Amino acid sequence: MKEIPIPYVRANQAGIVLLVALAVALRQPSLIAALWAVQVLGLWQGIRANLIVQLAAPLLRSRVAGARTESRELLRFNSAVAVLLLTLSLLAFWVNPGGWLGYVLAGIVALAALAALCGFCFGCFLYYRFKRLRK
Repeated sequence: MKEIPIPYVRANQAGIVLLVALAVALRQPSLIAALWAVQVLGLWQGIRANLIVQLAAPLLRSRVAGARTESRELLRFNSAVAVLLLTLSLLAFWVNPGGWLGYVLAGIVALAALAALCGFCFGCFLYYRFKRLRK
């Protein structure tokens, strides 16, 4: 199983929190659409295709060598959940452009990323529950 260095994972999580916070503060759903595109590309092509990780990579070069890693399979699951919620957020903005539901759905993604930055991975919790149910 291939692994992803934790500094890249943390950079992506921080980028998610920052972009959603900016989208809410500025009331700009277009920032959530941009975040959705970044996450979809990362899910489709891998974390190195993620624009947030690409922008942070030069700053993280010294931290990546010898850093702890995280499972690629687990990260793909987490990314899929994030993309699903961001897709629902964009659909909510499409149905009701001035509504709050889109921000709430994107906020759930940001809260999960913030919790992961603080040490609790809600997506990991869901992943292991999902795996247990499938057995």
